[in-house]
Amino acid sequence: MKKIYLLLGAMFVFLVIFAGCFLDNKTPQSTSGVKKVEVRIKPGADGLTAEQRNVGKRMTEDNLPGAIKHLYVISAYSGQVIIYSTVDTKVTSSGKRLTPETVESTGETEDGFPLTVGVWRGYTTEVLGDDGTYGPSVPYIYWWDTKGVYHQHYVSGGQILHISGQPLAVKSIIINMEVTQKAEAGE
Repeated sequence: MKKIYLLLGAMFVFLVIFAGCFLDNKTPQSTSGVKKVEVRIKPGADGLTAEQRNVGKRMTEDNLPGAIKHLYVISAYSGQVIIYSTVDTKVTSSGKRLTPETVESTGETEDGFPLTVGVWRGYTTEVLGDDGTYGPSVPYIYWWDTKGVYHQHYVSGGQILHISGQPLAVKSIIINMEVTQKAEAGE
């Protein structure tokens, strides 16, 4: 019985010391002397940071009517382009939706955002994204090169997806999705 009390006492002392590191709002300092650095970002003349400007520019780029992008599916193993296709305006993630997944009927709760479908009215706690849809996008990075060409790059499993505002110079393409139909006689 004494061993149990001794063990419980030791656990209590450990928890008090461990919790003390976090409850007094102090981060445990290393013995190397390294301290947390805080950075103040100066916005541009437009009042936006470079990150905010890039997000807004991407939203504009993704919604330009009639824009053509170039999609490359690249093998992560060989580096070969296995599919190439032009894209009308934008590639869309399969997780995107026009309606929220969770909706409560009027009367049950009025927490959230109102939603009307026909004559039915309800509420959802999901937030409509900047792009006007619900749901997540596939994670990717995007940038503009020094020539102003837009690029998106996704990495998933054995494939790398690359979307560009202009064609890329590649050695070969295994499957080209730009299929044209032969004109039938009399057309």
